[in-house]
Amino acid sequence: MARYTGPVCRLCRRDGMKLFLKGFRCDSTKCAIDRRPNPPGQQLSRRSKLTDYGIHLREKQKVKHYYGVLERQFRRYFEKAVHSRGNTGDALLGFLERRLDNVVYRMGFGASRSAARQLVNHGHVTVNGRRCDIASSMVNTGDVIRVKNRAKSLDLVRGVLAEHGRDVPDFLSVSAGDIPEGIVSRLPVAEDASLPIQTQLIVELCSR
Repeated sequence: MARYTGPVCRLCRRDGMKLFLKGFRCDSTKCAIDRRPNPPGQQLSRRSKLTDYGIHLREKQKVKHYYGVLERQFRRYFEKAVHSRGNTGDALLGFLERRLDNVVYRMGFGASRSAARQLVNHGHVTVNGRRCDIASSMVNTGDVIRVKNRAKSLDLVRGVLAEHGRDVPDFLSVSAGDIPEGIVSRLPVAEDASLPIQTQLIVELCSR
């Protein structure tokens, strides 16, 4: 499966904001964008102002980097959102928020979305009692996401929960008992996204 393997701090600097791609490091003094807020690369003085296309493109790239999806997968989500009822941009964010790796991250089981994706891929979580190792799986209302009842899985998640608490969004309810688990109370909407996104710019770009 294709994935980005380059330096993720470079992506935050390029987009000009924290995307929280390195988990706890992003909240520390070691965060790259705090120390070097300028975009990556040389000859900054020669760079001209972003064009209208560049503004639209940066907004799309920001969302892709934040949720950890590549171009082909992002286009699939957009096509699905186009054929959905209601606002296309809101539907797009709703689909991205429903990804299993994103839900595991928002529950606080993973330090970052990439760490949450690894938890899913390695079979450390179950959905409604069944093992699910597909990070892009879509959750539905009433789904129960639970850490697998084995020592290795529990130690990984408990370590993250103990080190760094995270505010759980309204569409999820989490119980950090002997076996951490969470329930999808409702389907997420655009307002549940934890990143300020101008979806209209993305829709305009992808509709060209």
